[in-house]
This record gives sequence, structure tokens and C-alpha cells, in this order.
Amino acid sequence: MLKDENRIFTNLYGMHDRTLAGAQARGHWDGTAGIIKKGRNWIINEMKASGLRGRGGAGFPTGLKWSFMPKESDGRPSYLVVNADESEPGTCKDREIMRHDPHTLIEGCLIASFAMNANACYIYIRGEYIREKEALQAAIDECYAAGMVGKNACKSGWDFDIYLTHGAGAYICGEETALLESLEGKKGMPRMKPPFPAGAGLYGCPTTVNNVESIAVVPTILRRGGGWFAGMGRPNNAGTKLFAISGHVNNPCVVEEEMSISFEELIEKHCGGIRGGWDNLKAVIPGGSSVPCVRGENMRDAVMDFDALKEKGSSLGTAAVIVMDQSTDMIKAIWRLSKFYKHESCGQCTPCREGTGWMMRVMARLVKGDASVDEIDMLLDVTKQVEGHTICALGDAAAWPIQGLIKNFRDEIEDRIAHKRTTAVAAE
Repeated sequence: MLKDENRIFTNLYGMHDRTLAGAQARGHWDGTAGIIKKGRNWIINEMKASGLRGRGGAGFPTGLKWSFMPKESDGRPSYLVVNADESEPGTCKDREIMRHDPHTLIEGCLIASFAMNANACYIYIRGEYIREKEALQAAIDECYAAGMVGKNACKSGWDFDIYLTHGAGAYICGEETALLESLEGKKGMPRMKPPFPAGAGLYGCPTTVNNVESIAVVPTILRRGGGWFAGMGRPNNAGTKLFAISGHVNNPCVVEEEMSISFEELIEKHCGGIRGGWDNLKAVIPGGSSVPCVRGENMRDAVMDFDALKEKGSSLGTAAVIVMDQSTDMIKAIWRLSKFYKHESCGQCTPCREGTGWMMRVMARLVKGDASVDEIDMLLDVTKQVEGHTICALGDAAAWPIQGLIKNFRDEIEDRIAHKRTTAVAAE
């Protein structure tokens, strides 16, 4: 359980002043120049020591990612790109940072960009986030006016510019290389790797793409020390984390908690329990719609971190916890997700372009029971052919919810098919 003094986001619910003055009163922008003066190596080593893993879903160690950037420029500029294209269904944590605590992100952008020798940062914000964009842009304007960013940012001797770019509402642009293509004014379609962005990213220059939350926690980690952050959560799953809990709980919310909190404590403490009690819990999608669901009875004792949820056959992902009670039609719920991924596929890779539509159509028949039992295994086989065979992870994202459904709720699919057949025979 997270102690109040360890909270990084002090205005998550917008109860306080989100302006620069309000942020400074809560301890942000404190000694920023001093942190920069400690140098790049110190910053990157502290970030490695903190154990921070990317908060955008993949969970890659942040300090290690920064260290891939070239130490000396070969004449090309370097860039930090912040991925604020929060388009995964169920995920709504970064919007709270941008709406209510935007200065954590801007200060993080300055420090992270300095650590990677980047004089410019681009924040790519989701097309539907209109109010979030306005709040963030107002905060950026304040920082320019106060000399926090721009020439000689925070009187640190470092010149730094920050740009906010508004997407057009495409899920695929949340994938880092598709985001870079979109930033360059092209179609948001993922690039082949290698080269990785650290070698050739935005405009062919060294680039690191980080999630909003990953960057927003940086200043507090560096002020309080990597060891402080590493002291929370289990080993390899350190720090605090924003959990976005939606669905059939009494009080859906976004909350900052310590990593490795138990699922039961998270729900009881912050959400007022499961709607209708724990016996009414049917399934949980623990990390945004692209990760496999877990049966309710297997989830109650779950530990909410990367490694523990992997053992449960799912993933922490973005920590968007979607709770479903016994009233949920699981087959229809997963069909709806497969419809989303079919719609959002960019069509570049054949397995994804063809497979997502095929999987959605089979799922639509399973919802009605209009299928034979052997089609369940055929569907599972197709998900395996899509998974891991595409340039980006959208193919995986389309496959995993269906795999989770078949693994955990196969009996429901078979019962529906049997019921349909019995009804059809009775009608004859």
C-alpha cells in the first residue's frame, strides 16, 4: 500500500491548482537545474538504479532504453518523442496526468531530453484528447514564459524546445514507429526494425519514444533517488504505478499505487469492491484490452505487476484493469474487441489485414452459436498464425483476447453452440 509521502502525482484528481505556481508549491520544478548539472551519465545511472520499466505496456527498462542513444552526435540532432496516443480500450491514466498534473510531464521531458542529448521533444497526443491538449499546451506556454523551457532552460545552460502535436485518432499511431511516421506527416504505418528509433527514428535521427507516465515520474525519481523508487514493489517490478480500473466495480477510478499490490487490495481499497460481491466476479482483463483475460477465481489473489501477471497467463500492460461480473457475455465482449482491432489494423501486413477480419467474423458467429465445435480450434490456430507474424504488435493485440477467451471460457462457447443446435432441432 502506497504511503501518501511517496505519491508522485499530487494532483491526479484535479483538486488543486494545475498551473506552474501550483505545481511548484507541490514540489515540482524544484532544483531542476541542479539535476541537469549532475550530467547525463548520473541521470541515466539513477534511472537504471530506480528499476523503472516503461509504463506504456511493454515494460522495457527505461534507463537502459535511454542508454541506447548515441553518446556523441554524428552531426544529426537527437529527439525525445513522448507517446501520448493513449488509444488502448480501457486505458485512461495518461489523460489524468496531462489534464491535472501537466508540469510533471514537461519537467520530465526537459530532464530526459538532456540525458539523451536532445534539444527538442515532441509530444504526440491522441486525436480525441481535446481538453488534455489544451491543458498541456497552456502549461507549456507557462513554462516558456517563465524560462523553464526554451533558451537556457531553468538557467541550466541547456537549450530545449518542446512541441505538442495532435494526432487524428488512429490506434495504430500508438505503436512507436507508426507514431514517428505520423509525426513526419505520412500515413501512420509501422516501420520495419532494425533500424530501431535510437539509430534512425524521427527524420532519420536518433530518437527515443517513451510513454507519458514513464517520463512524468522521472523528476521525482531523480530528486528522491533511484533507490527510493526501487524500494517499492517487488524486485524487477519497482516503483509506483497508475492503475485505471473500469467495469463492474462500485467506484471505477484511476489511482496511483505501489507496484505489486494485490488485486484484492486494489479493488477493495480504491473501488469499493466488486459489484455484487466477490462471488459475482467473472473475469478480469488486467492490462488494457490487448492482453488475455483471466478468470475471476484466479484473479483474486493476483499480484499486480509485470512478472506475476505473466505467470497468470496475462500481462500488466498499461495497468488498465477491466473488471467483468457474471452478467457479462464473455464471447460478445471479446467479439467487440476483435471488431476494434479489425477496424484499427493499418493493413500493411497480410496476416493482420486478412486475419483480423477473419477472426472477427468467426467471433460474430460464435456470439450467436452459429458454428461447429471444431471451429474453436481452427480459430485458435489462426490466432497463432497472426500472432508474431506482423511488423508491429497489433496482430498480437488482436490474437491475445481471443486466445484468453478460448483458454478460460471454452465451455461457454461450446455450450452456446450446443444450445443453438438443440433449439434448431426442437424447432424442426
